[in-house]
Amino acid sequence: MDMNELLFKENVGGIDLYIRALLGTLAIIVLAMNLVSPGIWQWILALIALVGLFSSITRHCLPYSLIGFSTAKK
Repeated sequence: MDMNELLFKENVGGIDLYIRALLGTLAIIVLAMNLVSPGIWQWILALIALVGLFSSITRHCLPYSLIGFSTAKK
């Protein structure tokens, strides 16, 4: 497996894509409305938002690439 395929090949699609985008959006809404107390939960939600939205926008998930899994249509 070359680096280009490992880092840039689309491997997220279908319902997985929508779940990632939905969870990322919900996490941002919760953070924006200040519905969680300050502390570790804010950092966890920020990480969920970042990873969820980034992977849904780029349609790429590095752990999927490492294990050879894909939900994108061929």
